[in-house]
Amino acid sequence: MVLPGMIYLIINNYLPMFGIVIAFKNINYRKGIFGSDWAGLKNFEYLFKTADAWVITRNTILYNGLFIVINLALAVAVAILLNEVKNRFMSRFYQSIILLPYLISMVIVGYLALAMLNGENGFLNHHILPLFGIDPISWYSEPKYWPYILTLVNIWKNVGYLCIIFLAAIVGIDNEYYEAATLDGANKWQQIRTITLPLLSPAIIIMALLSIGRIFYSDFGLFYQVPLNSGPLQPTTDVIDTYVYRGLMTLGDIGMSSAAGFYQSVVGFVLVLVSNFIIRRKSPEQALF
Repeated sequence: MVLPGMIYLIINNYLPMFGIVIAFKNINYRKGIFGSDWAGLKNFEYLFKTADAWVITRNTILYNGLFIVINLALAVAVAILLNEVKNRFMSRFYQSIILLPYLISMVIVGYLALAMLNGENGFLNHHILPLFGIDPISWYSEPKYWPYILTLVNIWKNVGYLCIIFLAAIVGIDNEYYEAATLDGANKWQQIRTITLPLLSPAIIIMALLSIGRIFYSDFGLFYQVPLNSGPLQPTTDVIDTYVYRGLMTLGDIGMSSAAGFYQSVVGFVLVLVSNFIIRRKSPEQALF
C-alpha cells in the first residue's frame, strides 16, 4: 500500500533534485544540462551582486513572517469561537464558509481583487472612497498600499484552512478537563487560557515549524496574479518566487533562476533545523524530530 506513494514521492520530489547542477553551470541547450560548462558560483555571484537580491529577500522574509504570525493567531481565535457554536448545522455551515476562499484559484482571486481595485470602474473607487470624500486611487501603480492589500488577501484565503486544522485538534481535547474546570469555578476565558491553548500548543508549533520551513517559498499566485505582474508594484510585491519565474520566462536566464531556487531550499532547510532546535531546548516533547 505504501509503494505507490513512495514511487510518486521519488519521481516528483527526489529525481528533480539532480537539476540542482543547473545552478552551477552555464547552460547551453545544444550540449544539454550535464554537457554544459561549469560556471562555479558565478550564477550566485550575479544574483547577489544585484540590488534585486536584497529586495526580494527582504520582501519574502517580511511578508511570510507577518503571514505566519497573523494567520496562526487568527486561525486559533476563530477555531476557538467555532468550537463554541453548539448548533451542529450552523457549525458545519460556518466551517464551509470560512474554508471556501482556500479552495478558490488564485487566478480567480486576482480578478476579484481587480474588480475591487480597478482604477476606472472598481468597487472601491466608485462606491467606497466617494463616501469619505477621497479621490479615486490608481491602486496598480501605487506600491505603498500593497503590503496591506496582500496581507488582507492572504488572511482571507488561508485562515480558514488553518482554522479547520486547529478546530479538529480542539475537538480532540477530552471534555472532562472542561467539566473539572467548571466545577472549580473557572469561567470560559480561564478554560481557554489554561486548557485549550496549552493542549493546542503542539498543533500550533507543528504548523508554525512547517510554515517557517517554507518561509522562503512565497505564495506565487498571491504575489504574481493579484498585483497582475504590475511593474510599478515590484518594489513591494516582488519575492524570490516571482523573481525566479520572471528571470526564467522574461530573461531566459535558467542558471540564475536555478541559483535563486537553490538559495531558497538551503535557507528554508536551515530555518527548519534552527527552529526545531530552539523548540527542543524549550519543550522536547513538542519537537518534530
